Amino acid sequence: MRMALALVALFSVVSLLSLGGSYLLIRQSLDEGIRADLSQSIAGFRAAPSANALAALISAEAAATDPDQRILSYVGPDGLHYGNALIARADDGFSIVNPDNKSGTFEDSYLVLTTTMYGGRLSIATSLARIWDLRETFINILLLSLLPTTALALGFGMLIARRSAQRLEAVEGTLDSLTQGDLSTRMPPIPGRSDDISKIGLRVDRMAAAQQASVSALKQVSADIAHDLKTPIQRVAVILRQLAKTPDLGPDALRLVEKAEAETDGIVATFQSLLQIAQIEGGSPKSRFVPVDLAKLAETFVEVYEPSAEDSQHKLHLQRRPGDNVTIMGDKRLLGQVFANLIENALRHTPKGSRVDIKLTNQDGKVRLTVADTGPGIPEDERKNVLRRLYRLEQSRTTPGNGLGLSLVSVIAELHDAKLDLASNFPGLAVTLTFSTTKRAKGTPV
Repeated sequence: MRMALALVALFSVVSLLSLGGSYLLIRQSLDEGIRADLSQSIAGFRAAPSANALAALISAEAAATDPDQRILSYVGPDGLHYGNALIARADDGFSIVNPDNKSGTFEDSYLVLTTTMYGGRLSIATSLARIWDLRETFINILLLSLLPTTALALGFGMLIARRSAQRLEAVEGTLDSLTQGDLSTRMPPIPGRSDDISKIGLRVDRMAAAQQASVSALKQVSADIAHDLKTPIQRVAVILRQLAKTPDLGPDALRLVEKAEAETDGIVATFQSLLQIAQIEGGSPKSRFVPVDLAKLAETFVEVYEPSAEDSQHKLHLQRRPGDNVTIMGDKRLLGQVFANLIENALRHTPKGSRVDIKLTNQDGKVRLTVADTGPGIPEDERKNVLRRLYRLEQSRTTPGNGLGLSLVSVIAELHDAKLDLASNFPGLAVTLTFSTTKRAKGTPV
């Protein structure tokens, strides 16, 4: 837009300078022509042989001359005036007065040339109306040519600027989505002829496609590794259990075997979570979605984890408003995994004697699930990082876990088109999943 305004301003300045220069040159030429005509007229009157002859000639020519165009004035040596108007000297130049004073003074501007001749004073004045007409003509050219042209140029400039701005906004929006991790984002179709910005958009799409392919390949490699290593590690776990049952095993060796069993169980759980994430990202079919009552599902998992909560001196508290419909379309098994991961994280990272709140609401057509605790929470600058696979905060490295809990929750939320928010519970962490209910769940909730 600024470029368009600058170009229009430059065009306007150049046009004004061109018109102004042309006006000055033509006006100068007209002025010189009028002065030359006056000089020639005075030279012609010099041919009169005497003052009386000049007075007669002036009178005869003045009778046939329109005073609005030309004024002839001769004041003879006897003080008598001859002509169609009186031209007399004034403080600021000359004054032109009608001798019979019927129409008063002349208001038009004149160019006057005067000289002495035969003892009297001869003055000839020519109207400058042609010069004023020239000025009006150039003003009309300005109004009827330059201003409409400038307006059209400005209008087309604004259209071009708006079109370019839309393309830049599309590129910017695509880059923002790619920066936030959505590598499937592509440039939206933009109507109109292709330009340099469109070519940049195509290159952005190619870059995003290459990046998406690279990340997909990396995810596939990690899934393949997890799949290939899961079975032999499970075999190691079985061997360790068999070893633990050996009768001749001493107490120290038994403790080492139990530690090895715990470690292998953790490794198996990690690989299982990685495989589950890979399967979900691979496209868990939404055609298998069924109506799921989140309230019933929450009650089930609260009952399941209540014994563990009592052992660790925690209290699980489920909040929901009676009458709220919190049924959504989804995969019941995966949604149960969300409850399990969030409750386990809350119990693991909160001090003994604290409470974990599980809240379900239906407001503004959206179902919200919130699990809040009073633990150390997650710093705001780390909340995006904890959604990455195997990422753990520094203060969590000494606690059990594999850094996949919130990552799995994030993937399941994305599958269900839910928005995941991590916020402070003052103190602690509040994890909220917002499910849209624009598509009403059909059928009997499970």
